[in-house]
Amino acid sequence: MKIFKFGGASVKDAESVKNVASIIKTEGAKDTLVVISAMGKMTNAFEEVVSAYYNKEADLPNKLNFIEEYHKNIMSSLFDKEDAVYKDIDILFGELGWFLSRNTSQRFNYVYDQIICFGELLSTKIVSAYLAKIGQENVWFDVRNYIKTDSNYRDAKVDWELTEELITKKVDASKVNITQGFIAANDTENTTTLGREGSDYTAGIFAYCLNAESVTIWKDVPGVLNADPRVFSETTLLEQISYEEAIEMAFYGASVIHPKTLQPLERKDIPLLVRSFINPKETGTQVSKGTRLVPHIPTFIVKKGQILVSISALDFSFMVENNISYIFQKLHDYQLKVNLIQNSAISFSVCIDDKFGNFEAFYNELKKQFKIDVQTGVDLYTVRHFDEKAIELIEKKGTSLLTQVNKETSQIVVHPN
Repeated sequence: MKIFKFGGASVKDAESVKNVASIIKTEGAKDTLVVISAMGKMTNAFEEVVSAYYNKEADLPNKLNFIEEYHKNIMSSLFDKEDAVYKDIDILFGELGWFLSRNTSQRFNYVYDQIICFGELLSTKIVSAYLAKIGQENVWFDVRNYIKTDSNYRDAKVDWELTEELITKKVDASKVNITQGFIAANDTENTTTLGREGSDYTAGIFAYCLNAESVTIWKDVPGVLNADPRVFSETTLLEQISYEEAIEMAFYGASVIHPKTLQPLERKDIPLLVRSFINPKETGTQVSKGTRLVPHIPTFIVKKGQILVSISALDFSFMVENNISYIFQKLHDYQLKVNLIQNSAISFSVCIDDKFGNFEAFYNELKKQFKIDVQTGVDLYTVRHFDEKAIELIEKKGTSLLTQVNKETSQIVVHPN
């Protein structure tokens, strides 16, 4: 069996849905399970609904109307007005309205998961109905009846034993199956979500449980490139990446594939393909066991808008284990993501990502005990399999503030020109 995963960009409008249907008919007309995300930017739109509902904002009806009109506008180009899919979509919006009017929980993460799931439910209903309309038989199912998790809303942990039992018993592997990414359910049938890169992870879960032949993630790029084309003028398609290499790249911040998606695939040696839904005839990138990188060239990972912090003791004493332990605890407390560490006898430097806007509070607490130098707005470049030419290319991006090198990887903090 093959597993396909299509993200929001691949089903953002009616023409995109037709394109996905064409790929499924051409590449996976049988023995295929298709995982689909919410359409376009609908996850963002549903997050606005969550916020408006939770904070009792007056424009909640407008946000709901926007979502309904978006989906029905796509449907108007795919279906006739009497088609049964309109009733299915109205039922889903009715269920959403019922939750919004009856819910009494004040737990934000719980509320988030109960609302956000409608993006995937709507998109899969529409794609499944369109496939049926053009003669491609398929089975739509609610993934919440298959993937079971704990109750850690927004970042749920999979109950692998129960999930594998349900999937192997209930999925007809000879058919084209359409289901949702990102969402699941706990033992009380409440919706949960799988956290970052949840739809890719869903594909990995089904592949593992069904002993799939492969997983294909369809994107709007040719495959995995050795650098971000928005930052580098010349990029090269990576034809082959090992599981180990992909995990290393993800660790340093590359949006290749999240490690939690790779882990179930690696356990059963299931190859992962990253292919273009724009040019589906191209082979793309394969992530699998074996050669670490083909071609074996430098790969560049960029994290912009970082903060470089150098911390030293007020009395110029050594930065020893208890100092560093304290600093790391505070970094954790303030949810500051550490992307590079370097220490000397009397100073300790970190390059951090202030995703949650907590740096000022962190700084104010630490300056009571340490001398702190801060540089904001810096960029962190990580180069895997670096050579001299690659380092020179980074040094042209700005003023190098800090460099750290190990056997395979060079990291350079740059203040942009």
